[in-house]
Amino acid sequence: MTAASQDLPCLNLESPKTLELSPLLSELQDRGPIHRVRTPAGDEAWLVTRHAELKQLLHDERIGRTHPDPASAARYVRSPFLDLLISDSDAETGRRQHAETRRLLTPLFSARRVLEMQPKVEAVADALLDAFIAQGPPGDLHGELSVPFALTVLCEVIGVPPERRGDLISVLSGIAKLDDRAGAERAQQELSAFVEGLVQLKRAEPGPDIISRLSDGELPDARVAHLSMGLLFAGLDSVASILDNGVALLAIHPEQRKAALADPDVMSRAVEEVLRTARAGGSVLPPRYASEDMEFGGVTIRAGDLVLFDLGLPNFDGRAFDEPGEFDVSRAPNPHLSFGHGIWHCIGAPLARMELKTMFTKLFTRLPDLRLELPVDELQQKEGQLSGGFSELRITW
Repeated sequence: MTAASQDLPCLNLESPKTLELSPLLSELQDRGPIHRVRTPAGDEAWLVTRHAELKQLLHDERIGRTHPDPASAARYVRSPFLDLLISDSDAETGRRQHAETRRLLTPLFSARRVLEMQPKVEAVADALLDAFIAQGPPGDLHGELSVPFALTVLCEVIGVPPERRGDLISVLSGIAKLDDRAGAERAQQELSAFVEGLVQLKRAEPGPDIISRLSDGELPDARVAHLSMGLLFAGLDSVASILDNGVALLAIHPEQRKAALADPDVMSRAVEEVLRTARAGGSVLPPRYASEDMEFGGVTIRAGDLVLFDLGLPNFDGRAFDEPGEFDVSRAPNPHLSFGHGIWHCIGAPLARMELKTMFTKLFTRLPDLRLELPVDELQQKEGQLSGGFSELRITW
């Protein structure tokens, strides 16, 4: 390690204040659009900090998930699950595989299909809220509502039968561990075997779910299982953590919450504002590498360099947003990048938006006096986990 590399800014996984951008990230954003940094894994990488530049790179096919030597490639964190995302194929093959994955999955989350799912999502929300409210205050919104809601909807969509959902949360939590690689690898193997069993089941008894649709063709079982594992892992924690953060934000802004409840259009904008601000506390960044040398933002990115796309950071760029540190449910337009953009836009975004709007509307309608038990600054985030967000969110009403 050179003296110069020792002086690089070091990233961490948590923000000092849960719903605010960390001072380090804010400073880097002010200083320029891209910086050489040291990751939590101790490796060097490029961090893109500004909205316009990140949006540009999200369209750039020279950045992808291929690396000539995945074992030695720089990492943001050490995770066997994220290692699965790195391919040793050539860049052109990687681009073709990425496009093929999007071609397979995008129709499964179309606007029409999401509209068809809405009655089921509303029924899931109502049933969970009935049980949550019946227990009486206070309650842990994260463990008793956000996670069960995200998991149940995800299992319905992907095709996990109710009788086989019991151990999924513990398995997915095991995969997310950053301080127990052996345990994470065991959990990953367990999930792989679990999903491969579902694929075989759906080939024999198909239904109106994602695994059945992916299995209704020539894709090998391993490919269907790999895609389904990614959807399960990404879909659970992302929706649950954004739900938590959104409830916290709306709880501490009662007038804005009232305005959102009074008008479905304002609630839709509130969802977008939650999405814009909910990732301020930082998140684990999936691996992406330059496939060739390239000049960008006044620096030279070398082939094989790790390039970090923090999708929350550009949402606080004052060049793209007025008063970016303020939570404002009337914000329009709201060109946040929380779902990525271009070739890296989140396929499940329509479903996530519908889930968030459904739960925010039902929760605050039924619990108009909902409030946090602790000040925002005292809320505890998960530690040693690939997935971010709160470890619990105690609320009362």
